[in-house]
Amino acid sequence: MDKTKIRNFCIIAHIDHGKSTLSDRLIELCDSIDKHEMKNQILDSMDLERERGITIKLNAIQLQYKDYIFHLIDTPGHVDFSYEVSRSLAACEGAILVVDASQGVEAQTISNVILAIENNLDVFLVINKIDLPGADIEKTKNQVKELIRGIEIDNCPCISAKSGLNIEDVCLSIINKVKPPKGLDVNKLQGLIFDSYFDKYKGVVCLVRIMNGILKKGQKVLFMSNKKEYLVAELGVRTPNIINKEYLETGEVGWFAAGIKSAKEINVGDTITLVSEPAAKALPGYKKVLPIVYAGIFPLNTEEYEKLKDAMVKISLSDSALEYEYETSKALGFGVRCGFLGLLHMEIIKERINREFNIEIIISSPSVKYKINKTNNEIIVINSPSDYPDRTTIRTIEEPFVKMSISTTEEYIGNITTLCKNSRGVYKDLIHNNGDRYILIFELPLAEIITNFFSNVESISKGYASIDYEVIDYRSSDLVKVDVLLNSDKIDAFSFITHRDNAETRARKMCEKLKEHIPKQQFEVPVQAAIGGKIIARETIKAMYRNVLAKCYGGDITRKMKLLEQQKAGKKRLKMLGSVSLPDDIFIKILKEE
Repeated sequence: MDKTKIRNFCIIAHIDHGKSTLSDRLIELCDSIDKHEMKNQILDSMDLERERGITIKLNAIQLQYKDYIFHLIDTPGHVDFSYEVSRSLAACEGAILVVDASQGVEAQTISNVILAIENNLDVFLVINKIDLPGADIEKTKNQVKELIRGIEIDNCPCISAKSGLNIEDVCLSIINKVKPPKGLDVNKLQGLIFDSYFDKYKGVVCLVRIMNGILKKGQKVLFMSNKKEYLVAELGVRTPNIINKEYLETGEVGWFAAGIKSAKEINVGDTITLVSEPAAKALPGYKKVLPIVYAGIFPLNTEEYEKLKDAMVKISLSDSALEYEYETSKALGFGVRCGFLGLLHMEIIKERINREFNIEIIISSPSVKYKINKTNNEIIVINSPSDYPDRTTIRTIEEPFVKMSISTTEEYIGNITTLCKNSRGVYKDLIHNNGDRYILIFELPLAEIITNFFSNVESISKGYASIDYEVIDYRSSDLVKVDVLLNSDKIDAFSFITHRDNAETRARKMCEKLKEHIPKQQFEVPVQAAIGGKIIARETIKAMYRNVLAKCYGGDITRKMKLLEQQKAGKKRLKMLGSVSLPDDIFIKILKEE
């Protein structure tokens, strides 16, 4: 294969800017699939992707345009999958930056363009949706020029991916503006694993970019990060139909299957080489992807726990980033504690469990990973309030902070700034582009944004804001664990870790919710929230009332007083010996409100 005729590229775009539609038009232009097989968003294979209009699972296809070979790597655009995106970018030489002519540049777009530039990719601009009434091509070009330095805006393709207008200009730009791949040593195989998926017949299928050398069917390959060896049974490319080949050579992007049973054995960003002639070193940039958000998943019907366990095993076959372990809660029963790359990742897993396996689940309040420096100089990491050590043994607690970029219009800046500051945010910058869009930059604790921060921003801006964030570091904070007590008994399911300044407010809200949802008992029940031994909030659930004087039709007042005193003593004895009866759905109601 003539290497000068190969072009490897991806498409960078914000949600709903037309990335999947442009991919469809390129596939049609290159006649890669029969017309009767063609459908919208053909590279988005999951129903969830089509409904939400986002790319969740990466895809890679080979297209032939005239005498050129295009390898299009369709990457997720969401910040939760930024590491997978960075590995995908490492498999390319170029990137198409798609910007909606009516909406302009969004915060998330800038983040992924910076990733592309850091990977030394040839990035060129494509302006989409020029046929919309609100399209402003010149304004969009000026926004790109102002916000993204070094991107050429002159002579950029201006297209309508939906109607197919000027799509051929995109192909010509790919040929002229993206450099062909370069191989260094044809004798030493180096292949970059940038994704994997599970096939029930082939096992785990690895998506690979051959950086150097040739990968042939029947060869034994070595994964350099974990030193595992596998025999290549099948390999090939997708067009998007699966095409089997005998070998993949330098510059090609394809797939191979080697009887791998679990995605846990595959590390995104790993390098493969030949066992017989191993390369001297791995390709640069590999690191293990770590979850940043943790939550417990419990079946609503406890009898479905075994079914949930099977579901987690099957989902993890196709999602190497998902981490989980089994846990037990006194309140919620048996479940699974999972580590996610972010909130969207958590939401996707929840939807998949519900849709693919028909299991109704409840997710506990999400938490983050905290680093605790103990007085004996031991450092421990916890992701659940139940693992919180005795506070007398703690010297300092560190929590993860994120850099948050919020793109919005001028009228919403004040309210969004107030929300960020109320979430312990630190203002860093305000970037104004040539249009009416501003980008607010704050640094916030991750724990403050994993509950309802995104919905609050959406509500404040009436949907006219986009958010991008990245974890930057761990910082020491004054954090405390708040325990919830019912009749002096701790209820672990409702415990939480929060900043000391917010502890009393959150504790009062929790006590009010419990008072609202817990039915009255035979005795008075105190609902308390405490930090250590100090009560910081309290509500009281009044006892059920029974009129013991109903049988008295008069007579001496002392008889009535005696009956009331007996009732009072009985309730006091019940309070000491009795336990609070909680409805089955109380935890579900509280967690859903949280």
